Amino acid sequence: MKKKILIFLFDGFSDWEIAYLTPEIKKSEKFELIYFSRNGESVESMGGVHVLPDTSLNAIHTDEVEMLILPGGTAWEKGENSFIDFFLSDLFMKKKPIAAICGATIYLGQKGLLNDLKHTSNDLHYLKGVAPEYSGEKNYINSLAITDKNLITANGIAPIEFAREIFTKLQLHSDKEIEKWFQLFKNGIWSE
Repeated sequence: MKKKILIFLFDGFSDWEIAYLTPEIKKSEKFELIYFSRNGESVESMGGVHVLPDTSLNAIHTDEVEMLILPGGTAWEKGENSFIDFFLSDLFMKKKPIAAICGATIYLGQKGLLNDLKHTSNDLHYLKGVAPEYSGEKNYINSLAITDKNLITANGIAPIEFAREIFTKLQLHSDKEIEKWFQLFKNGIWSE
């Protein structure tokens, strides 16, 4: 049975932030890529792409989740995705990998999930400004993407680095193959 990688979609999600990682996971024979929204209904990305997710939040059992991926979008800062609070907390307590980029890191900061783990975001001062509950400043790393234990965080300008961290955590390919992929998409370098 394939392990389930879930991607949360919502109106205004940043479609480009997951565009590099989804094809690679989809090609894998080890993982099943599942898109979900609050109620399973169609959502529209920030770029205007209409997507009909595979399922709804209520149909997902956290025990079946191998990893949760949270793309960015302004909905996080506006508090429009708070309905996933319990789901996220349950996954975090079960030490399931959670990957967040851009605005989704703000949400993790608001929920206190960044306080004790190394992490990054779009900018420390911005994170502190929009997430007053955040107190993980001592663990903030000024990096494009970072993994600490089961948490992957990335700056909004780093979808390729975000994908690399996810591939590494999932052991999607060998380290050598992941680096080869990274060099191709980041630097346009193809190596045999």
